[in-house]
Amino acid sequence: MRHARRRAAGRGRARARRRRRHPHRGSRRGRRTRARRARPVARRRPRTGAAVQLGDDREPDGRHLPEARVKVSAVVVSHGHAAELAHSLPALAPQVDELLLIANTPGSVPAELPDGVRVLENERPLSFAANANLGAGQTANELVLVANPDAIPAPDAVAVLRDFMEARPRCGVTGPRMLYEDGTWQASRRSFPTVGATLVRRTPLRLLFPPLRWQRKHYLLDDRPQEPVQTDTMLGAFLLMRRTMLEEIGGWDPGFRMYCEDIDLNYRAAKAGWERWYVPAAVVRHEYAAVIDKRFFTRHTLWHARAMLRFLRKHPERLLALR
Repeated sequence: MRHARRRAAGRGRARARRRRRHPHRGSRRGRRTRARRARPVARRRPRTGAAVQLGDDREPDGRHLPEARVKVSAVVVSHGHAAELAHSLPALAPQVDELLLIANTPGSVPAELPDGVRVLENERPLSFAANANLGAGQTANELVLVANPDAIPAPDAVAVLRDFMEARPRCGVTGPRMLYEDGTWQASRRSFPTVGATLVRRTPLRLLFPPLRWQRKHYLLDDRPQEPVQTDTMLGAFLLMRRTMLEEIGGWDPGFRMYCEDIDLNYRAAKAGWERWYVPAAVVRHEYAAVIDKRFFTRHTLWHARAMLRFLRKHPERLLALR
């Protein structure tokens, strides 16, 4: 034990003498270390929507990968409207992924067409509803836009409607805010029609009870929302619809020769639980001839009367709505 203590003390004195001779020996400052080989930096693959880095630049270049979006197919039915299409097609074509023009009669196609527009010529004229179904069957995308030849959309109109529908899976129909050619507001959003109000509008009774004064509730004249609202029905001049909804409710009813097919479509969509939204941020200019509002007892007013009778036969519960 005593010898072990002496040996330990001797080793301590020897270390002290070595430190006095070589003050940095054995310290971290004087110790040599072997340089480690640098490992290559693993680059992560960018996530969808994340900023992309190019080359060795570590700062994002500001670009983003495109997000997937629902595509839009547009169907335009022309019944001798070549002149109107010369203005509306150039405005519509850049906004959709697919555009089908159905020529229902001769002289329905303008001399020049935007790139990518397909033309389908009917052997015989069909009703508007039948042509809308034909167009839906000839296109492939989930969202189907049916537009009149005289409807000219603002540059972002389709995108606004599309984005709105993407955010709401139960939204089956969207319609824009419509303006006349002079920029004044158009009553394109309406409540479902009633028997009494229809009789007044389509007979000489409207001379005694002007519709725009006595039927403000039907035309929703006192409610011009600036934000999206759910509604009963909208004019069929420019409607963006979900294909899933069209397939569920059976599409447009080709039994309507002209008039009321848009009301019937919206009504059946409502009964099936699909939402119909008026989106005023999307703006479309529409001529809206309104032939049946100008004269009595023409073939157009007769067609409208037949259409209303068909609507009531299909939906007899509307007979209870008299006012």
